[in-house]
Amino acid sequence: MSIAAVRLLARSTLADWRAIHMADLQFWHRGEARLALLGLVAVTGLLLGARSALSRQPGRHRLVVPAVLSSLQPSYLSFVRHVPLVLFLAGMPFFSLALADPYTSLVTSDVTYPGRRIAIMIDASSSMHTPFRAPHVNQRGETEAAFFTTVAAAERFVNMRRTGRYKDLVALIEFGNEAYVITPFTNDYDNILLSISLIGDPVQYSLFPDQGTIIAHAIDQSIGLFKAFNFLDASGNLMVIFTDGEDTRALVNGRTLDEIMQTAVDSKIPVYFVRTNYDRGRGTVVPDELWMPAVLKTGGRFYAADNEEHLLDAIREIDAVSAGTIQTRQYTSQRPRFAMFAFAAAWCWMGAVAAKLTVPRFQKLP
Repeated sequence: MSIAAVRLLARSTLADWRAIHMADLQFWHRGEARLALLGLVAVTGLLLGARSALSRQPGRHRLVVPAVLSSLQPSYLSFVRHVPLVLFLAGMPFFSLALADPYTSLVTSDVTYPGRRIAIMIDASSSMHTPFRAPHVNQRGETEAAFFTTVAAAERFVNMRRTGRYKDLVALIEFGNEAYVITPFTNDYDNILLSISLIGDPVQYSLFPDQGTIIAHAIDQSIGLFKAFNFLDASGNLMVIFTDGEDTRALVNGRTLDEIMQTAVDSKIPVYFVRTNYDRGRGTVVPDELWMPAVLKTGGRFYAADNEEHLLDAIREIDAVSAGTIQTRQYTSQRPRFAMFAFAAAWCWMGAVAAKLTVPRFQKLP
């Protein structure tokens, strides 16, 4: 085992010690550990009794040493010769607990790791049938429709997150006139990629019922998903929208676009808007004037991805700015705790052996 592995084991063991209480422990083999401990005590007693019962012959079982003058003062450090014995005895309770195979029935822990909570929204409206040539992004090449290009771009973005050092919580939403949660927040990248692949199937796309484009519905649905998972008050949230941007609606279900975007602002969820409209630069699409200030208001960014290069730049930049940390609560049932006690017993006994063999003071007679 390498030094780095030992350090990692020591850190995880120390974290376990801090995270649990002895009252929370349960044992799979409590009876066996008790019997083993009683057997050890009984054998020790028998050995001591047998030793005291044996006759001792002069010159064979006793040593003759010179008289110690009473004028010599005893050393104040003479007690340290018992350190190996103390370390050995200290390891016995840990060994007994490890032998009992302890576990905790339900453990909750707050874990922090690099990543974000990302809601990915993909526009599946009829306007996404327009061509968008991107042979390096859309390598499956069913068609050159903008929808399949955005699906491939979303897939590439998720793969970038998976191959990086991140552990994101990702959700997938497909929208047209209405917004549908395909996959709620999960840290299973394979599940998200499978969902993206399924909605990117040409047959499934042809069966999508909503042909219009109401982007505000998707944003509102995403905010509701953050709220359902109790993420609104957490940091590290963001939304990524892949759409052609062909939506000029400023009023949705009696709510203005400003009101919907203000909810994202209040919840500190930036919106990254990837407008995939081939050969249409920034400001050349009428809705750009509506969405550019709305997106910037949330602290996000507006990308006019009018060709493959700009689309790749957009997803690379979103990946770069999506560095951060998130904290989640993990629940574990019947988590074994054997290792921490075995590790403590091993360290005590190794310390006793090392002290006995290497330090001359510990080798003196009592």
